[in-house]
Amino acid sequence: MNLEFEIAGGDFTKAGYASSQVKKMLKQLGVEAHCIKNIVIALYEAEVNVVAHAYEGQILVHIESDKITTKIIDKGPGIPDIEQAMQAGYSTASKKVREMGFGAGMGLPNIKKNTDKLQIQSKVDEGTTVEMVNYF
Repeated sequence: MNLEFEIAGGDFTKAGYASSQVKKMLKQLGVEAHCIKNIVIALYEAEVNVVAHAYEGQILVHIESDKITTKIIDKGPGIPDIEQAMQAGYSTASKKVREMGFGAGMGLPNIKKNTDKLQIQSKVDEGTTVEMVNYF
């Protein structure tokens, strides 16, 4: 099963839509609650990162009988130092984003904590691709 979602950079009103839809689908498929929780946390964090940092993005979800693979592709400033960005508390969020309660520097660490496999590729001034795998 494949799902696809578009993300508009800067539009916090729709952040979380994709993770909500994926949660509904996984519940319908009978996936265990603890697995759904991890998947939804990671996906929500990825969505918010696109909204907070990129111009636009796309989420591609592929659900199989034993796993879910989620790919988040954005067009944006990219991540200059992925290792640094993975450190809890490190953030490049704007003042405006922080004032809204986002940008605490926990997004990528939370994604890593809640996925079985995580790959991040980024090019400065082009964008970032995050691929997450969770097994059921």
